[in-house]
Amino acid sequence: MHVTVAEATDTIERAPMSRPGRTGREVHGMTEREQLLDELRPGAFAIAYRMLGSVSEAEDVVQEALLRVHQALDRGETIVAPRAFVARVTTRLAINELTSARARRERYVGDWLPEPVVTGGKDDPAWQVETTDSLSMAMLVVLERLTPEQRAVFLLRDVFGYAYREISEIVGKSEDNVRQLATRARRHVEQRRPRFDTTREQRDELARRFFAATERGDLAGLEALLARDVQVTSDGGGKVPNIARPVRGRDKVARLLIYGFRLLSRLPGVSMRIVEVNGGPGALLLDERQHLIGVWALVVADGEIIGINSIVNPDKLAHLGPVADTDALLRSLR
Repeated sequence: MHVTVAEATDTIERAPMSRPGRTGREVHGMTEREQLLDELRPGAFAIAYRMLGSVSEAEDVVQEALLRVHQALDRGETIVAPRAFVARVTTRLAINELTSARARRERYVGDWLPEPVVTGGKDDPAWQVETTDSLSMAMLVVLERLTPEQRAVFLLRDVFGYAYREISEIVGKSEDNVRQLATRARRHVEQRRPRFDTTREQRDELARRFFAATERGDLAGLEALLARDVQVTSDGGGKVPNIARPVRGRDKVARLLIYGFRLLSRLPGVSMRIVEVNGGPGALLLDERQHLIGVWALVVADGEIIGINSIVNPDKLAHLGPVADTDALLRSLR
């Protein structure tokens, strides 16, 4: 039985995947305050997710930030610039959260990758903030190397376009200090960020050929799409079996992918659904009940695939929908 690769335009019979930052409520019938909070939520989530690389942590931060807006209005305070107010509160909360999260990630089992988000919905303002590469899994991994304040300054300045004066007020530092933080962060990011010089059409075609070659077991065809130093990184968080450390090199990666797909083909009803993950090409791996087994995110540069990130930690998948019982799947393989 072959693993089926389905295009994202196909209908998927499963619970709809949540888009963090969306409330799902209609504006009609909402109070003026509810409408304000609803409008502030996507921008706050855009900042919080890029700061933290975690959907669950970002949602907690956004909820707290909006609660503070609500409380300020209850006290009769006038918020002249609500978006600036919520950006300031969100950023400060995210800095605090990131400081404690970094300690937790030092104890994390295996390689840490951001929680994936499914993007590409044109009607969702939470994902419309440019640039796209600020949302990519590769960029979020690079941002993990920055201090919390460097990360905040870089995102606010280079992604969201805040003035240095505004950032100074948000992070509580002098404008000179903010400029220094921005320079250091920018230098670090430029040295390590992947090269996004492939067009969207080229990228999508490369991804289509990649998944087709992997499904067919076409070793030569797969190797032709991979960079010489391509790397596979897997995040299981110690919760499910996965590769213990990154695998690097065209031949090793190609053979690993084909071997993995051969194992999956032994499971009835398993399918790979091609979607956009964190603004780039990717796929959802689903069991026969359309429950999520894992998420793949491809990193493309110079017309080649330079990285494949696999997130199989069930804690990082739950926000996307029902998660598969990996233990049961492994028992069926045995």
